[in-house]
This record gives sequence, structure tokens and C-alpha cells, in this order.
Amino acid sequence: MTKIIKPKPGIMDIKLYVGGKSHADGVENTVKLSSNENPFGPSLKAKDAYIKQSDSLAVYPSSDHSALRKAIAQNNRLNPEQIICGNGSDEIITFLCQAFATVGDEVLFTEHGFGMYRICALGVGATPVEAAEKDRVTNVDALIDNCTQNTKLIFVANPNNPTGTFIPLTEIERLIDGIPKNTIVVLDGAYAEYIEGYDGGAKLVEKYENVVMTRTFSKIYGLGGLRVGWGYASPMIIDILSRLRGPFNINRAALSAAIAAVNDEEYVKECLLQNKISGDFLIKEIRNLGFDCDDTFANFILPRFADESQADAANDILEKDGLIVRQVKGYNLHNCLRITIGKEADCFRIIASLKKFKGSQL
Repeated sequence: MTKIIKPKPGIMDIKLYVGGKSHADGVENTVKLSSNENPFGPSLKAKDAYIKQSDSLAVYPSSDHSALRKAIAQNNRLNPEQIICGNGSDEIITFLCQAFATVGDEVLFTEHGFGMYRICALGVGATPVEAAEKDRVTNVDALIDNCTQNTKLIFVANPNNPTGTFIPLTEIERLIDGIPKNTIVVLDGAYAEYIEGYDGGAKLVEKYENVVMTRTFSKIYGLGGLRVGWGYASPMIIDILSRLRGPFNINRAALSAAIAAVNDEEYVKECLLQNKISGDFLIKEIRNLGFDCDDTFANFILPRFADESQADAANDILEKDGLIVRQVKGYNLHNCLRITIGKEADCFRIIASLKKFKGSQL
């Protein structure tokens, strides 16, 4: 009898994650504004640190990432012993699901939350559960209402992707106080640096044993191609996650570049300033064109169109003009487009294309 190879429950329910497009066929002079990358790239110091590792490629990298953890800790005033580093913050998210959720458990997140939450939940056989948002903003009451005795993890991206909205830490604390103490709240801070004075929830990690914060080097630090992320949690949770981490999960060049990047505070400040200037310009001009657009707390905007067909038509014109943005139908935002805040010239091109689109609808 032929044996049929079958995966674990949940695996075949996973829809493959599709990243933002990077080009348009037959279109020249394209600008990729679909993946929320830093348009200025990494700092020169990070590039230099990366290049210098070319003479040491035969040597295994650090297995405990101690130098990077110390640099992160110093920059963020944290305890390095409570930091774990991963191959992107999505690896930390994967560890969390592997460690704390299984068949019969539930993993809770908001309806427009990052797609990896669902994927990682299904990957361990758990049931993904969505809580409704309110006007594209995380609704703490809905999260509390949907939290059951089977809920093992709650993921809250703050600022949220792909909406760009944000809730204050007082709301996060209300969530923590409204759920069982054995349910872990994961604060995904991929875009935390874009909010001045915001610690991503680090103080809540230090106050509550069931809170974890994740961060990334892919956004403001411009190292998306190197895949470096980190998590901050109680010593107990760090010990658990560390048992799942491979010994050499981040390569030498990536570690060196990340250390240089986190220490180059002046470059980060300049990138944040340019993002604020260009983001304010884009939102103002898009609203002047008559399209709705929420304020953003990240490095992207989410203009809303009359309906899905209008969003498709706007995307077509943008693409023909060499501007590659992100359709977000997979997040049930059918009438929206997510647009990374690019360089000044990119922003002028976006507005020119949207003006062209509006003219075509008259």
C-alpha cells in the first residue's frame, strides 16, 4: 500500500506570504515603494562594517550575539541578558509560536495585523483568531473580548502594519490587565523608531512577565536584505526561546552591520527627519486631491479610494509611471494602497501620478 505523506495540521491552510513587488514589466526608471524599506539605505558606517567582514567569511559568527546584544542594550537602555537576536524579527515571532502554541490553542491578532502572525500560528497547528479594529486602529476591547482560555499569544503591531496607526501604551496596559496572566502579549515594534520618545513597550516588558517586545533592523536601519531582528522579554522567556534558536542564525557580516547601524544615531535622526517631512507632504497633498488618508506613525501611508476598482485603477497608473506600491487586498483593505514614504523626488512623482489618476476619473 502506498503511504501518503501528509504535513501537520494547519500547514496546508497557510497561504504563501507574498512580499511587495519590486519591478513592473516593460517599465523603466522604477522606484520600489512596496516594502517599507528605508529609501536612503543603511548608513555608510554599516556598509563599511559589512564590507570589512569579507576577509573573515570562513569563520563562524558569534553564537550568542553578545556584541550586538550589548550595542542594542546600550542604545535602548535595556538589559542585554534579556535580549535575543534573530534572522529578522519574524524569526522571533516564529520562536514564540513554536514555544507557546500548539494544536487546540489560539493565537490572537488584529484584523489588519502583519500576515506572519497567521502563518506562524497555522505552522504550529494553532488556530489564528482575528479581532476587529476600529477605523483601522487596534481595538483593545475587541482583543479582550476575543481572548479565551485557549489564547496563548496576542500579537499587537504598534505602530500597525499595514495601517500605520498607533495606540498609546496606556491602552496596551489596559489589554494586559484585561487578559489571563498566562497569555503572552507580543508588542511588534518594527516601526517603533518612527515615534519620538516611544520605547516600543520595553518598560511594559520590565513590568509584566507575560509581555514580549520584538524589533527589527529592516526599517529605519535599512538592513532588510541582511535579516536581523531582536526580542526583549523576561529572563524566563528568553531562556525558552534561546533553546529554539540555531547557534549561528545571523551571519558575521549582518552582525557587524547591525552593530554599526544601531550605534550611528546621527544617521537615524536624519532619516527620521526626512521621513517626517516627506510623510507630512504626501498626506497633505493626497488629502488635497480628495482622498482619505490617516495620519501615519511609520514610514508608509495608506490612502483610501472610493472602492476596490478605484484602488486598482490608481495602482495601474502608478505602476505605469514606474512607482511600485503595495496592494493590500490580502489584509482585507481592498480600497487601499500602501505607499512607502520615499525620497523627496519619489513623493513628487507619487502626487503627479495620483493627479493623473484623478483626472482620468472625471
